[in-house]
Amino acid sequence: MKNILFVSLTIFTLVAKAQLHKKVSFTPTNYYSYFAASTKPVLTIKAGDTIVTSSVDCEGFDKKGIKCTIGAAVNPLTGPFFIEGAEEGDVLKVTLTDIKFTRNTAMCLPYFHPRSMHDSSTKLAQNDSISLIWDLNFKKNTASLHKKTAHLKNFEVALNPFLGCVGVAAPKEQTLPTSDAGPNGGNMDFNRIKKNATVYLPVYNKGALLYLGDGHAAQGDGEINLSALETSLAYSFVVEIVKSPKKQIAYPRVEDAEYMMTVGIDATLDNSLKIATKGMLDWLQEDYHLTIEEATQFMGASIEYKIAEIVDPKVEMVAMIKKKTLQMLQKNNN
Repeated sequence: MKNILFVSLTIFTLVAKAQLHKKVSFTPTNYYSYFAASTKPVLTIKAGDTIVTSSVDCEGFDKKGIKCTIGAAVNPLTGPFFIEGAEEGDVLKVTLTDIKFTRNTAMCLPYFHPRSMHDSSTKLAQNDSISLIWDLNFKKNTASLHKKTAHLKNFEVALNPFLGCVGVAAPKEQTLPTSDAGPNGGNMDFNRIKKNATVYLPVYNKGALLYLGDGHAAQGDGEINLSALETSLAYSFVVEIVKSPKKQIAYPRVEDAEYMMTVGIDATLDNSLKIATKGMLDWLQEDYHLTIEEATQFMGASIEYKIAEIVDPKVEMVAMIKKKTLQMLQKNNN
């Protein structure tokens, strides 16, 4: 009898929890090119709800290839979403539960950014006005140039859909353009912010005001030609709120099944590396209580780095630790 009661109570609890959260579909009609607290929220959402929505590509073309009425804005984003219960000083946890293509083409510029090489090389490819079209083959899960060239006619890249922009509103009375990134996230263009990845963002305003968009079909590290394979995407996400002062972060963090990752964003790669590395030290000490001496040995032997973005006004370095390495540490659960 006790077992029957226990099973019944467990089922009731699971059903009750499921009923607390719901799936909400949102179809955007306006798009915004700033991470700002002054923009009126498009939707109020609760932590735990699944939001199903979509975004146009970086030039404002939708799933039908139609240019939306948004002027010359760069990376027009969906949002902002007002998160019920989020306050300044909290951390917003954003998990992308699904990402899907909404069209079978992407576009990419025939361009090399001046930060990628010396001028003698980059000046040979400076066309930033006419994109090349790529075909997306969903059966093969690859992308290839629509107009074949002599040496790239057999060239294909694996599809890796991800969102280039995930961020909350900048601190009060500040605006961050969607061409840039900062402590609040933004145009990070980090190719691991994909399905099942979680992004942690510091909250600066009531409701956080979350913006997402800038769909990519694939991209190499650094986005060295000023654009990825740009396309429109549909996606869903769930948010959670980590209340202050339990956790406070200075810059975005990212987590997926393989890595824990800390993001550094600054005017130089040197400073970005320092910010990312300090973020990793903070995270390890929060969760595992490593002493500084232990941290020198653990991080020095296992840390990895990715240059995520070099073409925006600020550049981005990501520090990474494999989770299988973390399994050898004793985690602090307090």
